[in-house]
Amino acid sequence: MSNISDKAVISPKAKIGNNVTIYPFVYIEDDVVVGDDCVLYPNVNLMNGTRLGKGNKIHQNSVISAIPQDFHYCGENTVCEIGNGNIIRENVVINRATHTSGKTLIGDRNFVMEGVHVSHDVHIGNENVLGYGTKIAGNAEIHNYVIFSSGVIANPGVRVGDCAMIQSGCRFSKDIPPYIVAGGHPIKYGGINGFVIDQRGIDEKIKSHIANAYRLVFHGQDDILNACVQIEQQIQPCPEINSIIKFLKESKLGLITKL
Repeated sequence: MSNISDKAVISPKAKIGNNVTIYPFVYIEDDVVVGDDCVLYPNVNLMNGTRLGKGNKIHQNSVISAIPQDFHYCGENTVCEIGNGNIIRENVVINRATHTSGKTLIGDRNFVMEGVHVSHDVHIGNENVLGYGTKIAGNAEIHNYVIFSSGVIANPGVRVGDCAMIQSGCRFSKDIPPYIVAGGHPIKYGGINGFVIDQRGIDEKIKSHIANAYRLVFHGQDDILNACVQIEQQIQPCPEINSIIKFLKESKLGLITKL
């Protein structure tokens, strides 16, 4: 049974799951789905197109599925889909997609800190941390186990691979591949992300292979495809190395620079 304040404004067309807690002054529009066990704190706004999975906690003054801040938006009925077990802190804004052919997607168990803005058509995977005041522009792609420190700005269409970390205050407009630390002004490759790699249970041998792969990428070949060839020829394949090669080959914007 849900616990819903009589001071919340909820459309009768909205679909509210079981064991949902809704505090006073929450606002929920017509085309909204809220999964079981969610908690919506005061002044949360769930706009049309919101699709919430189970067990999400959304804190004060956050707006989910806000109208895209995109001049190409023409009023289409678009969607912002959020998975399970996410924590979304105060003053977060997440935009829905610009067109019905797209979708804003956030996976499971992400921690989104105060003041984050996730723009239209962004795809975010699982178990990421988005630090205070992070801004992610439209059509960006954030994979899994990524850490954004505070005040990071990700420009349109960028990709960030698994287990990467972006240090505070960085702005970037090129791709950040898996398993690395990126930082500085301008942003640069700062070595592999040993802390998160260790947390993920990746053993020392694979960790060494990852470090060797990035020596070839950032201190060897200037061309991404040539670096991929060198990695394939010199480094024993494994899922982590394969994911690096795949990420590099799919890059359209190019990579951040070396130190």
